[in-house]
Amino acid sequence: MVRSGEEPRPAGRATDGTGPASLRELFLQGEPVETGVRTSILDSWQRCRSLGLSPDTLDLPYREDFDPGGRIVRAAVPVLDRLQATFAGSQVNISVADANGTVLLRRFGDPSMARRLPDIQVVPGFVFAEQVAGTNGIGLALAERQLIRVYGAEHFAERSQQNACVALPVRDPLSGRIEGVLCLGYPRGFERPALGVAIRRAAEGIERRLLGQSSARERALLRTYLAAGAGTAGLHHGVALDAVADEFHPRDQAILREKAAELISGAQRGAAEVTLPDGRRVTLVSRPVTSGSGVQGIAIEAVLPGSPGEPLVIPHQTDELSALSAAPLSAARPAITLPSGHLAAPSGPLVATGPLVATDGDGATAAPGGTAGPVTPAEAPTAATPDSARTPAGPAPTDSDRSPSVPAAADGDGPGPAGKHSEAAFPARGLVMLGEPQVGAYALAARRRLELLSEASTRIGTTLDVRRTAEELAETAAPGLADFVTIDLPDAVLRGEESADPIADLRRTVVHGIREGLPFTPPGKRVDFGPTTPQLRCLSSGEAVLEPDLKAAAGWLAQDPEHTARLLAHVHSLIAVPLLARGVVLGVASFYRAGSSFGDDDRSLAQELASRAALSIDNARRYTHERTMVLALQRRLLPHGLPDQDAVEVAHRYLPAESDVGGDWYDVIPLSGARVGLLVGDVVGHGMLSAATMGRLRTAARSFAELDFPPDEVLTHLDNLVGRLDREDPDGKGAGVIGATCLYAVYDPTAQRCLMARAGHPPPAVVHPDGTVTYPDLPAGPPLGLGGLPFDAVEVGLPEGSQLVLYTDGLIEDRNRDVDAVLEQLREALAHPERAPEETCQAVLDTVAPAHPHDDIALLVARVHAMDPARIATWELSADPARVGEVRASATRWLSDRGLDETGFAAELILSELITNAIRHGAAPIRVRLLYGRTLICEVSDASNTAPHLRRAASTDEGGRGLFLVAQLSQSWGTRYLPEGKVIWAECDLDAA
Repeated sequence: MVRSGEEPRPAGRATDGTGPASLRELFLQGEPVETGVRTSILDSWQRCRSLGLSPDTLDLPYREDFDPGGRIVRAAVPVLDRLQATFAGSQVNISVADANGTVLLRRFGDPSMARRLPDIQVVPGFVFAEQVAGTNGIGLALAERQLIRVYGAEHFAERSQQNACVALPVRDPLSGRIEGVLCLGYPRGFERPALGVAIRRAAEGIERRLLGQSSARERALLRTYLAAGAGTAGLHHGVALDAVADEFHPRDQAILREKAAELISGAQRGAAEVTLPDGRRVTLVSRPVTSGSGVQGIAIEAVLPGSPGEPLVIPHQTDELSALSAAPLSAARPAITLPSGHLAAPSGPLVATGPLVATDGDGATAAPGGTAGPVTPAEAPTAATPDSARTPAGPAPTDSDRSPSVPAAADGDGPGPAGKHSEAAFPARGLVMLGEPQVGAYALAARRRLELLSEASTRIGTTLDVRRTAEELAETAAPGLADFVTIDLPDAVLRGEESADPIADLRRTVVHGIREGLPFTPPGKRVDFGPTTPQLRCLSSGEAVLEPDLKAAAGWLAQDPEHTARLLAHVHSLIAVPLLARGVVLGVASFYRAGSSFGDDDRSLAQELASRAALSIDNARRYTHERTMVLALQRRLLPHGLPDQDAVEVAHRYLPAESDVGGDWYDVIPLSGARVGLLVGDVVGHGMLSAATMGRLRTAARSFAELDFPPDEVLTHLDNLVGRLDREDPDGKGAGVIGATCLYAVYDPTAQRCLMARAGHPPPAVVHPDGTVTYPDLPAGPPLGLGGLPFDAVEVGLPEGSQLVLYTDGLIEDRNRDVDAVLEQLREALAHPERAPEETCQAVLDTVAPAHPHDDIALLVARVHAMDPARIATWELSADPARVGEVRASATRWLSDRGLDETGFAAELILSELITNAIRHGAAPIRVRLLYGRTLICEVSDASNTAPHLRRAASTDEGGRGLFLVAQLSQSWGTRYLPEGKVIWAECDLDAA
């Protein structure tokens, strides 16, 4: 049970004028020392300086009241004798100190050393704690709570510069507490690899002897209990568990043993009724046991319920245990220090917490209810025997003598006094569990530790939110382990990134405890830890740092004396644990306890909790980072602004899913003839792939739309594109598209008509000027990528002021809601035609969108406008070249009447070329239309499907320059195909000369 760990840095022995010797001088002069000194040594130097210690005037205190025959001394004497024989003739100085650093034993490899060494290295009683002796083996082993080596100039005191030592804490195997320190001192040049092995083996030997002392105490209790015949008197229907083994399921026996451990740890006399899962009830009675040698314990006996109406009488307790609590079973008990481990209880009739060995002194098995072999006179039952072995005398027990859970005896009908029952009436064996109260507390605390770890596995990491995961760690640890928990994370980690300098970037993220109002740094504030604080030390070393008593923690006190002084009124002990996962520093967790001190087992538990939480925090950080990147990509691929056009007034919203980002998109596309295209789509799936695929589909859809394809043809081209993307990905795991849906609508303000088609997408909603909301009967069409199936387009009328609402399925589809009910809810939210599109968007998200969306939501609301007929001019002419001049003159007059004289020159030339081409290469009827909006649009249509192409005419060509002139005089031009024929259009800027 020896816990030790050596630091990976070089040992750094002092040399002649170089190495740690010179670095120590630099440190004492106040110069920064960052490399060349091990972390534990540098931390100790800094603590010594914070305490104001001087390396030249360190006078060690001497204690005359130390116990030369204490428990650690009795366990260590034989081990030190063997060590002395091992190092006979060498300059090794062997010592054992207690948990306060006071040296209790000395041994020397060369006995002559005792005559020439100073008293502080020879006489027991001197204190080598770090706070009084500076950096040394014993003090640093207690401070770091692990194996420590100190060489030459690494000592803080000048007098120790020529020495080296290795020291290791010795722990009680049962409680996990440090009982003392074993230290081997030697001259600086006497370094041997075997020293580390020797000190570990010696410490293990001392710990085994400490365990043996505990076992002897337990054996004394057991022999006293059996010899006194405690199981044969004083119980009503008392039985041992093995007597009814066939009736009790192993699960039920475990429940009874668990409750027995609680009764032992409670150190009290009384009874508790245990209800088993099958409804049966068993009463466990706890009674004190004191051996002849003074060992005090608690015996737990089982009592089966008697016939109805037969109460249970608890024999009067005449000899209370002076050292044990007599609180009632229901009283709240304080937190118990968790042990380093415990021995599993056997399943037989003799069950004991701790290292109980059910044998007598000669090794014979002690059978329950029978004799336990020879009993030594010192441990034979005397007056200090279990009270159940005595016949009660005097009056019946009073209420104060009974357990709160046990009723008073009924007069007359109940059984007679316990002592009057014949021995044959009751089983001879009634013991369930036996142990000392502190041993029971260790076993109970070990179980609670396992329960806390089990709880942590289910409570920590339930979300992929960094801040919430940190809160779950704090809520799990308080009050299970600590009274108060603070967690500090770098800003970068909260954003999902790795912090470049986590020590300088910490921000208080969580403060949680059993009560509020303590003077901790509040959440959201920056925290700066000094170099000697436990938090910074744990971040530097990567290991948990335990400060059992904060009043003696120099580094913690020196951080902010005023602030720490206020905290000391509320907290007593601290464990600082780094949050490390996959080599990334994620922050630091600080566990505070207000009452009892933390121990090494608490530190191990805190380290385990922090490790589990760190993995969950890192998962959440990575997810946050990926989600931020995907969301940035998604928003980058969506439109950043709306194009200038007069056909519709548009508002839009994009709401990412709560857990991930998908592939929803929308677009507004100005088209020829003052028309506008409205596009909404959804790529199935989430993450980077869906966002990237969405960008590809949106770009392709916009390109197809700008070619003036009708909606059904645009969807056909997209369907082919998605099919090609899937075929390019043979294994289906790369850039392929699992599926996508789309809705495309084209609104013409000159005719107030809208042509739309959809591919597996939810239908649009139309809000009429009178407030009526309808869902057009639009064929659903297959999702994109299936291929081979046609798409149908439907044309609907949209009077001016109507609103067209396009959305993705994330708005209406939810696992907890019915789609039809949601569509009706959407209808009610949209039935307000007076609202502006922006207000409509917000109202829909507030009332219809799910509170926690599992899918992205894209929403597009367009209020349509009609073009003023006074801004539209049309002419129809036959295929007669003579009509060209007539139409050109009429157009010029129409433009002049509207103050567009400057634009009229360019429009006149454009119309001449387009009309001439239609007459020469097209077919009747020929129509001319002028649209006056933000720009001037000139359109010439004919019944031919042959489109002109722009080419460069040679110098000898007589024609071929018409379209070149059109392209030069207009800002854009193109061809739009009709069901019958085509339209050649050109758009002129109104400022063109």
